[in-house]
Amino acid sequence: MKMTFTIKYIINSFIAILFFCNIGQAQNDSIVSTKTDSLKYKESYGLRLGGDLGKLIRSFIDDEYKGFEINADYRLTKKWYVAGEIGVEEKDTDNDYLNATTQGSYFKAGVDYNAYDNWYGMENMIYGGFRVGASTFSQTLNSYGVYAQDQYWSPQLTSNESQKFSGLSALWGEFIVGLKVEVLNNLYLGLNAQFKYLISQDQPDNFENLYIPGFQKTYDSGGFGFGYGYSISYLIPFYKKNK
Repeated sequence: MKMTFTIKYIINSFIAILFFCNIGQAQNDSIVSTKTDSLKYKESYGLRLGGDLGKLIRSFIDDEYKGFEINADYRLTKKWYVAGEIGVEEKDTDNDYLNATTQGSYFKAGVDYNAYDNWYGMENMIYGGFRVGASTFSQTLNSYGVYAQDQYWSPQLTSNESQKFSGLSALWGEFIVGLKVEVLNNLYLGLNAQFKYLISQDQPDNFENLYIPGFQKTYDSGGFGFGYGYSISYLIPFYKKNK
């Protein structure tokens, strides 16, 4: 009897253990496993082409200026872009002592770095960069006057004989800072400021370059210059990468 009771007790205990194990397994099976998905979106990589709105507007409102510029950049990595500009300018300089016309073309090439960390779905730029610029141009001295210290007794010498100096060139470096904002899908508006340093230039005999296409105005034979631009551009996406 005692042995029979012991066997029944063991069997009942084993059945109870199996019952509770099955309940625990059923509870575990009822828990739905979930996966943590990371949010990803793709950024466009391609060629952005545009022009300088400032030069076009100035050509219409300023009788002493004509010019246009085509600009472009190509995205290499998440932050770095290869960039450049090409353009032509014609500028008349007219003051009390001379009247001169500068005509020529220029090319600038370099890189931009986008310092802006875009939010989801945005592809704007707040950037800084560097350019090397080169220009070929001509200077035409339309008229000039020679300053005389004794204006009372000696009339001022003037000349209206036109003199043209062709085959001039200039080389400079510039730092650029600016922003580009996507206003419509792949359409950007931008503005920038340029700080320039003249490396070399050809000058006519007895006559300084008052204006250099691409470099713009020169200041009292100094090597520093300043410029600005307003751009409109369109991105041609070639492919996309996950951010």
